[in-house]
Amino acid sequence: MNVKHMMLAVFILMTMVLGACSSESSGESDNADGSKTISFIHWRGEDKEVFDKLIEKFEKENEGIKVDMTIYPSEQYQSTAQTLIRDGEVGDVFTSFPGSQFEIMDKAGLMTDLSGEEFISNFNESLLEAGQKDGKQWAVPYQLVFNQPVYNKGIFEELGIDIPESWEEFLAMNETLKENGYSPMAFPGADIGPGQLMNSMMMNNATDEDIFTQLENGETKLTDEWWVKTLSQFKELADKGYFQDDSLGTKHDGAIALMAQEKAAMLGSGSYAMASIKEQNPDMELGLLAPITVPADEAVYEGIHTTTFMMAVNKNSDTKDEAKKFIEFLSQPENASTYANETGQHLTVSDVNYESEVLKNTADWMDKETRFQPRYLINSADIEKAVIASIQSVIGGTDPEEAAAEAQKVVDQFVE
Repeated sequence: MNVKHMMLAVFILMTMVLGACSSESSGESDNADGSKTISFIHWRGEDKEVFDKLIEKFEKENEGIKVDMTIYPSEQYQSTAQTLIRDGEVGDVFTSFPGSQFEIMDKAGLMTDLSGEEFISNFNESLLEAGQKDGKQWAVPYQLVFNQPVYNKGIFEELGIDIPESWEEFLAMNETLKENGYSPMAFPGADIGPGQLMNSMMMNNATDEDIFTQLENGETKLTDEWWVKTLSQFKELADKGYFQDDSLGTKHDGAIALMAQEKAAMLGSGSYAMASIKEQNPDMELGLLAPITVPADEAVYEGIHTTTFMMAVNKNSDTKDEAKKFIEFLSQPENASTYANETGQHLTVSDVNYESEVLKNTADWMDKETRFQPRYLINSADIEKAVIASIQSVIGGTDPEEAAAEAQKVVDQFVE
């Protein structure tokens, strides 16, 4: 073969390779059978079984579309999701926490505008705000959760404990529980506990819902009374032994086990843990309460809610239409009801039929005066980490004013 013919052959070969790569990345024929596969990633390992069931149903109803679900640990998802989905190869449908993670995804331009999609009407309009920015709907929150302590109704009834309506009553309740041999609160201080309990601990200490926006703008500081008081109350709970031993070394699964074994009367996380508790102890009757850190007549809020597990379509995906069909499927009331009742989660979808005991027992919280989770209104991930670290610091024995000052040093680096 002469040089001219060899060069021609190389050119033809390269053209064929590039053409094949182009066809593969276009999403027109992902699989050998001509079907398309969408990647669905999230952090809810406890939901795998029900998602497997729903995915099987979706694939039967939508021939030619397959769903590949990957579940990551919550902490790993928080730190790596942006990198995972950036090139569009993973996470055609991805989930986001509200707050700083959503802001990071938005600034990186990773989400597709869903504003005009028909399935948006399947959701309660008043619960979609967390996924909105600049007048557009970039993600749809799926879960409505209450980020406040879960309590064992049986123990409370046995000891004649009423739900406290002030800080003094909350402390007295904890003392009664301790005196009767219970750890008042199983606190997962090694992972999610500080970032969860902080919301109800501060909700009435700083009633302005823009407080963290003001912090990031330099209009308030963590060394001001509202945060120092919150840290002081955390320290009081720790110093009086109202958390279990080694609370800073306890992860959420361990705290759930303490609750399920009835060694602890409360769990310092949120409603999303109730299904896991019931799985380990089906006979336990559960409720929700929030610490009121002020006198009863000064309380503005009764608890905390969050619209989370926000589903978005990857802007770099080659299968956007298929991804949207999957979100539409999950937002249909029949399928949303299956998810809600098998996971014990209230949802943002309208017309969901709640049948599970857990959901019926907590449905009254949908009508209470609750506040959107303050932590998720912190846009800077670095500031959020500093805030949470200050809680862990005081539980470990640091003076509240000292811990607040250390955290403020971090905030000062990001205030414009």
